[in-house]
Amino acid sequence: MTLPLDDIDRKIVLATQEGLPLVEEPYHTVAAQVGIAPEEVMRRMERLLAEGVIRRIGVVPNHYALGYRFNGMTVWNVADEDIAEAGRRVGMLDFVSHCYHRPRYLPDWPYSLFAMIHAKGQDGADALVAEIARVLGPLSRGHLVLFSSKILKKTGLRL
Repeated sequence: MTLPLDDIDRKIVLATQEGLPLVEEPYHTVAAQVGIAPEEVMRRMERLLAEGVIRRIGVVPNHYALGYRFNGMTVWNVADEDIAEAGRRVGMLDFVSHCYHRPRYLPDWPYSLFAMIHAKGQDGADALVAEIARVLGPLSRGHLVLFSSKILKKTGLRL
């Protein structure tokens, strides 16, 4: 159970909910906004992360702006008893940005392992999918690739 946010925690969340400042020392900038030391900002953000108030601290690139036009969610039919091993293998690939287990909805949707890929062209995307298939080997009983058709706004809850 998460404790209520104090005034400083709330100011940190408000200052960072649109992302950390794109500067050399982002925690120093947040600290100046909030009125505390950068080390205190980092300590509090680590605590908020541990408590689940902040889900993650990471980069969220705009793949389209970087030239990646073939962004595809690959979905794989993997036996339930193999899902942990399959997820470990695919999650270790440096070109997979998201990898997770989702429920299957039989008989129409047998896919339980999802892995997001990004490529600049169709050939590049096909090569990445082929590499995932190679890594999974016989653990894969089939797959699809669902390519993005438009950019959706990627934001979490805002205070």
